[in-house]
Amino acid sequence: MTATEASRGFATLLDEVARGETIVVTRGGKQIAIIGPAPTAPGRMVKAFLASSAGTLDADFEADVVAARQAIGDEMRGTWPDA
Repeated sequence: MTATEASRGFATLLDEVARGETIVVTRGGKQIAIIGPAPTAPGRMVKAFLASSAGTLDADFEADVVAARQAIGDEMRGTWPDA
């Protein structure tokens, strides 16, 4: 899809992406962008990594995770196990 087509039909482009399509945008015959579906489930992947790394993380990293959880507050309460 050319950049002009993408600009003029942006809603249509987003509909295609929402259906799982990946769109290559070109300008002057050269690829300038690739627009595709947003990745899903990154939170599950992080949670799985942290669970599999229990007891092997260094103290600084563990402190950073605890600080991040405290900064988020009650929004995530009950979704991640307490350290």
